[in-house]
Amino acid sequence: MIGELSPSQIEALLHQQVVGRIGCHAQGITYVVPTTYAYLDGAIVAHTGDGLKVRMMRENPRVCFEVDDLSRLPQWSSVIVQGRYEELTGEAADAALSQLVDRLRATPPAASSRPRQGSGVFEPGTHAERPEVVFRIVIAEKTGRYEA
Repeated sequence: MIGELSPSQIEALLHQQVVGRIGCHAQGITYVVPTTYAYLDGAIVAHTGDGLKVRMMRENPRVCFEVDDLSRLPQWSSVIVQGRYEELTGEAADAALSQLVDRLRATPPAASSRPRQGSGVFEPGTHAERPEVVFRIVIAEKTGRYEA
């Protein structure tokens, strides 16, 4: 039986999971890609390199985000979020990245993947010096389904 998740179940699933899928669309192309995230202050927060999805989301900030729990198959639950891409900079990006790292217990990119200056490894001190794009998805609508 397929049913609808309650608002509190939707919130719980968004808080519990750490991997979701962003769906974006620009210039007639739809792109769906997995990403790690944190659900903070009612928004999806993530970081990524400056690649295709960022270019698409900058062009068309209307995005979809999907997260699911498949840990008890054949039972499952899924949440779909409709929202708007919003790039973070400066102190807002620093704060979001810090919260994301804490939530995921992850670390910034490995030293081998960071830009080098001279003969040493470049150690960024602020968000402006880091290679990633930090963003949030401001949520307009959330829906959820489950199968019992």
